[in-house]
Amino acid sequence: MARYRTTLPLAACLAALLLAGCGETARLPFEAGVGTRPELPPPNKTMFPTVNVAAATGWTDTQGPAAAQPGFKVAALARNLDHPRWVYTLPNGDVLVAESNKPPKPEGAKDGGDGIFDRIKGKAASIIMKRAGAEVSSANRITLLRDADGDGVAEVRTVFLQGLMSPFGMALVGNELFIANADALVKVPYTEGQTTASAAPVKVTDLPAGINHHWTKNVVANEDGSKLYVSVGSNSNIGENGLPAEEGRAAIWEVDTKTGTKRLFASGLRNPNGMRFEPETKVLWTVVNERDEIGSDLVPDYLTSVKDGAFYGWPWSYWGGIVDVRVQPQRPDLVAKAIAPDFALGTHVAPLGLVFSDKRMPAEFANGAFIGEHGSWNRKPKSGYKVVYVPFIGGQPSGPPKDFLVGFLDADEKAMGRPVGVALDKSGALLVADDVGNAVWRVSRGK
Repeated sequence: MARYRTTLPLAACLAALLLAGCGETARLPFEAGVGTRPELPPPNKTMFPTVNVAAATGWTDTQGPAAAQPGFKVAALARNLDHPRWVYTLPNGDVLVAESNKPPKPEGAKDGGDGIFDRIKGKAASIIMKRAGAEVSSANRITLLRDADGDGVAEVRTVFLQGLMSPFGMALVGNELFIANADALVKVPYTEGQTTASAAPVKVTDLPAGINHHWTKNVVANEDGSKLYVSVGSNSNIGENGLPAEEGRAAIWEVDTKTGTKRLFASGLRNPNGMRFEPETKVLWTVVNERDEIGSDLVPDYLTSVKDGAFYGWPWSYWGGIVDVRVQPQRPDLVAKAIAPDFALGTHVAPLGLVFSDKRMPAEFANGAFIGEHGSWNRKPKSGYKVVYVPFIGGQPSGPPKDFLVGFLDADEKAMGRPVGVALDKSGALLVADDVGNAVWRVSRGK
């Protein structure tokens, strides 16, 4: 009997079929996966994962997203950027923008197994990312924007720092600017008002790299600047690249600002991105992208406080002690101590950006969290693709998310933009990095 070998072109054809609409559809309303007690149905694992990606198109020069709440207006602080992922406001009001994308894989690195279905999934993932606008090369730079006259449009745009390694998060402590590259935390000196970095970056500490299935790394400083907190996403969906590839990943690290020594602060967080300290309680919070490929109704992405030494389940369980049977070998000892997150944001919304509001916003939006939701690929119907606001009372979420910035999908559900990082500018307006629209949007009071 002749033996047949599936070739890469055939794998590509099968991948195309996968993209044509294989998978299932959500059975629960989206709201069922939101809040402190989300509904968690049994997994619905299909031969091929649900794929429902929004093809990236970008905006015209006159288009942009829309404010979802009355009394706000939207304008472009800057357009024609190069895949802007993160925004950071300096004390003088200048805005730093990380123009970045994923780094190249190290030679010989594999993302997934060697079987034909793994190859199909790998090929499909590449096609999905290209359709979603995520396969562009990385500019590897930080750009400075300055709105000198206060009209909401940046007149000054300079390259602050370039030649970085897929930069993402930024944090200023005293006269040092810390930057989270894909492979290391680095720093440069900073003097207020400068528009270009005056020295080359110096490494503070290495960060887990390798395959970089989730490459974005963020950094925030505590109130006195003595400690930095760095988020590192997993190297896989559920550990399929082997647990050695996950060493130090799916975690938040605490780094001593002066010495660069670090310790594991919290783990089991599949892909934490946005991190902030809640203003009232001074507790660290993060948004997390949960696992894929067990249905449109699982697993809710979430917003949670981060407890020192806590384990949040990944990859062996989700939402506390719900076991993911796909992960072998099982670890009941770890599942037993897994902590459930504080607040579900809905399934597959892909939360990346997080910033807490303050009293410069109107009262209805002055105490809570703005969250940039990059948008789903593994859910029918689509979810995310917007910025939402979660109200807080007493340092805890107090109600369902409210739409705040919308209109990123057109009538055909193509993505004109995708929100990522969020920050408040010096006046208290919300800034939103849009990596598909290549813009930074400013949402401020006004009609």
